Amino acid sequence: MTGRLLVVNADDYGLSEGISRGILRAHDAGVVTSVSVLAVGPAVARSVAWLRERPALGVGAHLAVVGEDPPLLSAREVPTLVGRSGSFRPGWRAFMRAAVAGRVDMADVEREFRAQLDRLVDGFGLALSHLDTHQHLHLYPPVARIVARLAAERGIGAVRVPRSAAPGPRGWVIRHWSRALTSRLEVAQLAFPQAYGGLDEAGELTLPRLEALVGTLARGPAGVIEVNCHPGEPTAKDRARYAWGYRWEEELAGLTAPSLRQTLQRLDLRLGSFRDLPSPGVRGPGAGQGGPPGRTG
Repeated sequence: MTGRLLVVNADDYGLSEGISRGILRAHDAGVVTSVSVLAVGPAVARSVAWLRERPALGVGAHLAVVGEDPPLLSAREVPTLVGRSGSFRPGWRAFMRAAVAGRVDMADVEREFRAQLDRLVDGFGLALSHLDTHQHLHLYPPVARIVARLAAERGIGAVRVPRSAAPGPRGWVIRHWSRALTSRLEVAQLAFPQAYGGLDEAGELTLPRLEALVGTLARGPAGVIEVNCHPGEPTAKDRARYAWGYRWEEELAGLTAPSLRQTLQRLDLRLGSFRDLPSPGVRGPGAGQGGPPGRTG
């Protein structure tokens, strides 16, 4: 099979029925090949059955300890993850401030992640191809240790490595942590795409930005590329609850545009999921040609 592998992964499956339906449309009529399921999502129980109708769609876990929704475990079981409302901290900034100040017990994080995996695997019967985290919290080394350990323990063969080309301190920290995560996964013999895009463009991956991103990533040496996207068909209620400013419908339109498939063909990229990643140590197209982006950045 020719061409380098491109995994187009949609996050937040189960967040709402509208988001989940939009993701499935991006698979059925577009280029999405993989989804990350949010075990704490309000619509996950209703929408998880739809995944069984699409065996070609790869399925992973979108582990969460931030966001607008409560954990699966009780506040008594994970007291350092929740506020007075009983929900997670709203986002990564609040989590990081608390974690750096020593107010987050990583044992609570691991307990909640285990509960989420139990729900997806034992409760819903999903066979998981990969792990990642809501708002990319597994870039933070203490969380990365937990995610790598859980992936190895449960036989989940791949983990996302988010990367950033953003200037300034935030981009520098992300690149530093990306390199650390890459090294951790290599030691654990876990697979990961060598190139990644979507963090810098989160919620704004419209067709022009999507085609530009894919073109940039395809010019690199990586044998496996992940593009991380957020398509959806949100309701007004969804927009009010998840007021992130995401352009869900525009991402959906871009991911289903015929011109995007033409771009992928021109770049000689073949679509697949995390299930198609070569096992660690197996050399594929582009392997050994300078390593993953971020190693030198």
